[in-house]
Amino acid sequence: MVKRSLDIILYKISIFNLLTFRKNNNFIKNNKVTFNYSTKISPEYNKQDNNSYYLHPYYITGFVYAEGCFTTSIFIDERRVTKWQVKPIFKISLHNKDRKILEALQRTWGVGNIHKHGKDSIEFRVSSIKNLKVIINHFDQYPLITKKLADYLLFKQSIVLIEKKEHLTMEGLLKLVGIKSTLNWGLSDKLKQSFSNIIPAERPEVKLSEIKDIRWLVGFVEGEGCFLVVIQKSKSNKKTYDISLRFTITQHNRDSELLLNLLNYLGCGKHSSSRNEVTFITSSFSDIKNKIIPIFDKYPLLGTKKEDFEDFKKVAELMELKDHLTEEGIKNITLIKSNMNSKRISY
Repeated sequence: MVKRSLDIILYKISIFNLLTFRKNNNFIKNNKVTFNYSTKISPEYNKQDNNSYYLHPYYITGFVYAEGCFTTSIFIDERRVTKWQVKPIFKISLHNKDRKILEALQRTWGVGNIHKHGKDSIEFRVSSIKNLKVIINHFDQYPLITKKLADYLLFKQSIVLIEKKEHLTMEGLLKLVGIKSTLNWGLSDKLKQSFSNIIPAERPEVKLSEIKDIRWLVGFVEGEGCFLVVIQKSKSNKKTYDISLRFTITQHNRDSELLLNLLNYLGCGKHSSSRNEVTFITSSFSDIKNKIIPIFDKYPLLGTKKEDFEDFKKVAELMELKDHLTEEGIKNITLIKSNMNSKRISY
């Protein structure tokens, strides 16, 4: 009887957990089965922060737009008939403090290695054709919607040529160099000298498609967004300060269309541009409170930017209580600001 009662209790707990897991999030619980986007269930954010979650596929696509790189390494190798070796590479480089994002990505895809990249940085890298097919499969199902889609399509062309062993011939090598010349920022000076008469591949024309899932935006913001607290001397009263909040996203001007699209998608903000950059800015307290903060409450960030958001939210709460109009409140907000973004202390 005791055992039966225990079984009933455990059954009810499992049903409760299943219902809880169905809430939308950017993370997907590790249930120790072969990963399949269509069969995973999205849980609550892991409060214990043990990083045992898979990432939502749309979050991955948004994050890769911000931080990912599709490239082809071409270097001298005297053992080859062509004297050159070709290696396609997908990589993401981050600061050490955001290692758990790369660990979650590695867990989700089941491929890739994470290694030290610099004094304070690490890199997630996939270079074998077998494992790169996992990457290709992801972006075929959950495509990039920006200019980086063109880089992905060129990268995919390179993999097709390598699979056919064309990189082992001079004709195939020249095709790959031509593709690389229009991929990302083009050829290095050394490759330009070695392949001075190369014919560049035609860069695919891509059009901006709509954002299909809010988690794409969250992944994108994880890499490119910024939560700012601005403290300035008051123009009306030199003895006090004006405090405001800003949510910004800055991109190269080639992706200005994307940021213009965000204005409509979020229903707030404005667009500004300089010589090489475009910036999406939201500074209206009402929009920040009612549109921006609710997004990241419901779909939490994963990296250290989550801590910046939480501080940003604390300041918003203090401002709503009018604490920013008091001397003590200004001191509290100044203290919060002093440990945000690049000034954050990580343990």
